[in-house]
Amino acid sequence: MDYCYFTITKPSSSLSSSTIMNFQGVSSVGGRSSQKSLGAPSHLSWSLSRPNKKHQGFVYRRTSQNLRLKTFKGAIVAEAGKQGWDFGRFIETLYFFNGPPSPAKFFESLIEKLTGPSPSKPVNSMDSSGITLVTGATGGVGRRVVDVLHNKRLPVRVLVRNEEKARKMLGEDVDLVVGDVTKASTLLPEYFKGVTSVINAVSVIVGPKEGDTPDRAKYSQGIKFFEPEIKGDSPEMVEYIGMKNLINAVKENVGLRTGKLVFGYEGNSFKELPWGALDDVVMGGVSQSTFQIDLTGGENGGPTGLFKGVVTTANNGGFASVRTKNFSEPEDLSSYDGLELRLKGDGCRYKLIVRTSRDWDTVGYTLIFDTIEGWQSVRLPFSSLRPIFRARTVLDAQPFDPSQITSLQLMFSKFESDGKLNPTFKEGPFELPVSCIRAYVKDPITPRFVHVSSAGVTRPERPGIDLSKQPPAVRLNKELDFILTFKLKGEDEIRESGIPYTIVRPCALTEEPAGADLIFDQGDNITGKISREEVARICVAALKSPYACDKTFEVKSVIPFSEPYTVDPENPPPEKDYNEYFKTLKNGITGKESLEKTPISV
Repeated sequence: MDYCYFTITKPSSSLSSSTIMNFQGVSSVGGRSSQKSLGAPSHLSWSLSRPNKKHQGFVYRRTSQNLRLKTFKGAIVAEAGKQGWDFGRFIETLYFFNGPPSPAKFFESLIEKLTGPSPSKPVNSMDSSGITLVTGATGGVGRRVVDVLHNKRLPVRVLVRNEEKARKMLGEDVDLVVGDVTKASTLLPEYFKGVTSVINAVSVIVGPKEGDTPDRAKYSQGIKFFEPEIKGDSPEMVEYIGMKNLINAVKENVGLRTGKLVFGYEGNSFKELPWGALDDVVMGGVSQSTFQIDLTGGENGGPTGLFKGVVTTANNGGFASVRTKNFSEPEDLSSYDGLELRLKGDGCRYKLIVRTSRDWDTVGYTLIFDTIEGWQSVRLPFSSLRPIFRARTVLDAQPFDPSQITSLQLMFSKFESDGKLNPTFKEGPFELPVSCIRAYVKDPITPRFVHVSSAGVTRPERPGIDLSKQPPAVRLNKELDFILTFKLKGEDEIRESGIPYTIVRPCALTEEPAGADLIFDQGDNITGKISREEVARICVAALKSPYACDKTFEVKSVIPFSEPYTVDPENPPPEKDYNEYFKTLKNGITGKESLEKTPISV
């Protein structure tokens, strides 16, 4: 029976030409052995077996009996009609990607065949759910938002300053983190892992000067009924500085309307990734590729990345690819819907492979895409990624987790998966300029940040307004440390953040139940009252509505202040379709239009 074995010794310094390699064939006949040269392993049938005590290293059994006697020197020599296998390039490839976690596992994966029957069972569906963060969760609106989310069985996390108070109010099992929006250092990055949307109900505390009851009964009636003062942090710290801190903390998680640059050039931005060639040399083939930065080869003469090479089916090969090293930290793209490549196509079909494990030999979530001649944008939805392992679909793979992306790979291959071939494949040189890879938010875009503000924020210094007919907060804006002025400045931070948003401006808040008919308006002109419960429902509904995206509006009940609103607990009114209200809203109306020539002073 014939065997071959080889050992690789890596010096203490980085791999170089001084790397020591032993590679020799051993023919075992009647207890005798002799050295033989080895052809390229891709055209032989190999199986992994354990070496005996005499031969230490990796031992493979082969079926071919026609190897000539020759001691190995340099590149491995193939049989007649075959090209030599560049074993040195194979080793360089291996160590560029920090080597496999287990040599035995890695080499076993190289030998296994890449064909198999196409599966008939459906692939696991992707879980795209995300966490909604509620800030100000112990306030009158915030705690009701938490209740609505729980009732809808939606994942929710709360950010609070007082853990004991929050658990007493919201329950011991609530997903809770402790932080203060006025102190950026307390908003730790791990608090926002998995968060894809925010409902912000943080507000400065206003209370009666003479004090309140333990259950804040006076506050619940509204400042119309008591002489108010600011309690605790100032409006500037809570409504403005706090807003900036919160936006900065969640921006990377909830997603930007314009997407997130993952690699390449976009405008004046550049993000680099450590690409390395991963070609069919790992299977004994001789295709070659590289990834370069071409400073003038991009669209309109700008810079671009360039995936290029020569692909050949010699030695049973047929693919060339470039793969990134594992990212130092997983890329969290859970708030996005896919990856968009800006590239110059050549009419061929390529693969994008996304991995969520740091292991070398692991499932790659794969999508095949076609190109046309010229510059184009190709969108690859996460929901269409298929779990592929060694060219076969994995039926029981974990759903793709876009919060744990560890590496990317681009490939041009003769092979697709499950025995299928690429109909556009052709041997020879190829080039695929890729100027950028970015995560995108699909249309229609829905809000990722819903903020509870206040009606009246543009009125304190509006020209010609009769303050005597305005709510107390408008009349007392200066006495309350410019509370509405800083609420408006906080709104502006949201509008300028790039995060898809909804800004809800309720009129005077009450403890009445939800259910009354509503009036939605824009321009900051209405007065009235509205239930805190109703506002909470509006906020949660806005998260799913494209009609609410990037809108600012005021809302009140049709019931006047002089009439209490009650419902029959045994026969409550049906929950509203808030989309019907959102559909009436227009873009760009905030009430600031009347202030454009009259800047607000603080």
